[in-house]
Amino acid sequence: MTQVIIGVDPGTAVTGYGLIRQTPRSWEPIDFGCIRPPRTLENHQRYLVIFEGIDHLLEKYKPDALAIETPFVHKNVKSALTLGMAHAAVLIAAARRGVAVYKYSPRKAKQAVVGNGAASKFQVQKMIQMQLKLSQLPEPADAADALALALCHAHARRFHV
Repeated sequence: MTQVIIGVDPGTAVTGYGLIRQTPRSWEPIDFGCIRPPRTLENHQRYLVIFEGIDHLLEKYKPDALAIETPFVHKNVKSALTLGMAHAAVLIAAARRGVAVYKYSPRKAKQAVVGNGAASKFQVQKMIQMQLKLSQLPEPADAADALALALCHAHARRFHV
């Protein structure tokens, strides 16, 4: 069974996204990139840009599943709150479109594509390039992280169907 999966690495400055098509025998890249709200915007306006960007992708590609990175809480409470709001903007877009949401930690996504939960950004990019047969490294790293989340869900789905 073929399924379209979107991976999202949310952030207030850069939200990475990556879409793949999973077939019974392979994964194919569909699209990847970043949503970059202008730095001059207030936070609430940035969240709207993130929501609208993800909503547009969900409308355009009609994915069956959305794999999102679970928020990583740092010592800085303010950063954790703003990241949580970007995360919520993505979840609301998915809920609006009726897309099933699956959450994975950064460590789990890296483990799924590299085999090492502590892999570097470059290692993730290189493995994504190889697994999806891309001619170049997926740039920027946020988009590669989003593709890793989509592949992580594809792996999880393959072994739990």
